[in-house]
Amino acid sequence: MERLWSPWRHAYVTRDEREPAGCVFCHIDSPEARTLVLHTGRAAFVILNLYPYNGGHAMVVPTRHVATLAGLHDDELVEIARLTRLTEMALAEVYHPQGMNIGLNLGRPAGAGIVDHVHVHLVPRWNGDTNFMPVVGQVRVLPETLDTTAARLRPVLARLTSEAGDSPA
Repeated sequence: MERLWSPWRHAYVTRDEREPAGCVFCHIDSPEARTLVLHTGRAAFVILNLYPYNGGHAMVVPTRHVATLAGLHDDELVEIARLTRLTEMALAEVYHPQGMNIGLNLGRPAGAGIVDHVHVHLVPRWNGDTNFMPVVGQVRVLPETLDTTAARLRPVLARLTSEAGDSPA
């Protein structure tokens, strides 16, 4: 029998959902959270998902705590759109996915895990990446650690944002 080890998921699967932890996107100054940040702009940032669906699962998040697209200012919307495009390009360059899910989940019934801080998910996809493991084993198999993912994506995203004229904050 093979064993698949994913010790980083222990904190997630054993967390008490009743326990308010505050907004994780508003508290990215901790050393652990900073390792997940790929790029920081003026009004938004790009961060890896701590509990990814697939390798490379990133999110574009406004810096300001706001729950919906309707609540964003125009400059925030523009930066989120630009960073989403540049993150898509970085993921395509690094991972060569055959497809990509890009979207938002507004509200818990829509699947939002972080309800009060809007964010855009970018999930690289490959033919056959959905298999029996999530259904039968309730586990996802990821081919690399988050720090490796960050190390691969960070320089590509830095180059792309620089070429696009998006300077870090």
